[in-house]
Amino acid sequence: MQQEIELTILPEKIADQVHIMQTGAAQLRIAPSRVKGLKIRKRSIDARGKQVVFRIRVIFYIDEIPIPEVLHHEYANVAGAQPVIIIGAGPAGLFAALRCLENKMRPIIIERGKNVQERRRDLAALNKEGVVNPDSNYCFGEGGAGTYSDGKLYTRSNKRGDVQRVLQLLVAHGATEDILVDARPHIGTNKLPHIIQAIRHTILNQGGEIHFNSRVVDIVAQFGRVKGVKLASGEHITADHVILATGHSARDMFELFHRKHWLAEPKPFALGVRIEHPQHIIDQAQYHCAVRSEHLPPAYYSLVEQVDGRGVFSFCMCPGGIIAPCATDKGEIVVNGWSPSKRNNPYANSGTVVQVNLEDVPQAVRYPFALLDFQHEVEERAYVVGGGKLVAPAQRMVDFVQGKLSDTLPINSYKPGTKSALLSEVLPSFVHDALRKALPVFGQKMKGYYTNEAILVGVESRTSSPIRIPRDKDTLQHPQVKGLYPCGEGAGYAGGIVSAAIDGMNCVDRIIFQ
Repeated sequence: MQQEIELTILPEKIADQVHIMQTGAAQLRIAPSRVKGLKIRKRSIDARGKQVVFRIRVIFYIDEIPIPEVLHHEYANVAGAQPVIIIGAGPAGLFAALRCLENKMRPIIIERGKNVQERRRDLAALNKEGVVNPDSNYCFGEGGAGTYSDGKLYTRSNKRGDVQRVLQLLVAHGATEDILVDARPHIGTNKLPHIIQAIRHTILNQGGEIHFNSRVVDIVAQFGRVKGVKLASGEHITADHVILATGHSARDMFELFHRKHWLAEPKPFALGVRIEHPQHIIDQAQYHCAVRSEHLPPAYYSLVEQVDGRGVFSFCMCPGGIIAPCATDKGEIVVNGWSPSKRNNPYANSGTVVQVNLEDVPQAVRYPFALLDFQHEVEERAYVVGGGKLVAPAQRMVDFVQGKLSDTLPINSYKPGTKSALLSEVLPSFVHDALRKALPVFGQKMKGYYTNEAILVGVESRTSSPIRIPRDKDTLQHPQVKGLYPCGEGAGYAGGIVSAAIDGMNCVDRIIFQ
């Protein structure tokens, strides 16, 4: 017999299986000897009261031995099977490829960047020398922006598809089973590359193809139907189905659509800064303690406020993380954040961004790329104000709100360096004003948040794509080109690793029924 119940466990007891078993047996009013096994199904931290606790949902196996769950999936060899071209090896592309294997189709992934091992050199040059390789950086390369990101798997995408299936596939390729139970699952930047490599090996071992350092310069279509792609090398690859999963920073793909007069439309996005605090400030605020218990992970936060009818919110919060340079071309500053699996860096950072609507950029009514240009102009201003080599303009939090140039900046995690600047010279006025009003309010919601120990680093601009490539809601194909499937974050249909992975799988599912 199986019985599922919820338990409240103190942090120092969360790793004690015997304690959990005894607590559960007492709640079920049975002898502990009758419990033959247990499985934690969900685990979350409840810090609402003075005593921080874990809340867990546990399945108890009473008078029966649990059968271990098999997460590994056997794939057929697809060499010689129907080809599906997938442009981009990010989460959407990789999970689309795995779904192709499941359905006996041959995925052919075309990736402009390098594999995860070779990307490291370009990331080192980015961090140490401020040198950007437009095809190999934090956004482009094997695994996409997700590989060297935080690896957060928290999503609200349950209605879009099978979230648990995505998590199980990650576990099958090397992620810990903790991601199956944690309320806010997280892999970590240090572990993601190994998982991505394992997915690559699965695809190749089963007859799929992956072409690195291969930029798509044209999507070939005839009579309204896709026929394949042309690469920068001049090579043509033919297929009746192409999944476009290029990520939110592949501006050349948007330009390709513009040249071919294929439909694309502006999409609202969000813009702001990355804010970094010493981690201990966030721990004290969230856990109501002077020093965080060794049994608790570094604390996270989520903040949102409406300012003059416009949303201001924290985004991609990274406990124990660093701020990373995520520019994809010369002459621009883009910042993001990530954390290692242990989240053991001394800083906590989060994107803190302001909603940008279509009406904020009047040209968007007649020009679908107006928001994309608007985004790029802000990134270029940040580069100029920073002074070059990816040095980012920055300001202390209270100074920012008061409109003062910071005399000094706190030590921070952004490796290319920061320069004291007035962020009002970088951010559009409506973004700047909304942030100035929201930050003191965030300080009222979370004790210690509003402080000059915090640094604002500009700019956080790639929260999502400012372009949506339209598709039929049933077939997921572009309305003008049959067999072309706009997919994932770059096409405007996802907002993170899990939602992008689900969208990739959904596109393959539609191919099956064509």
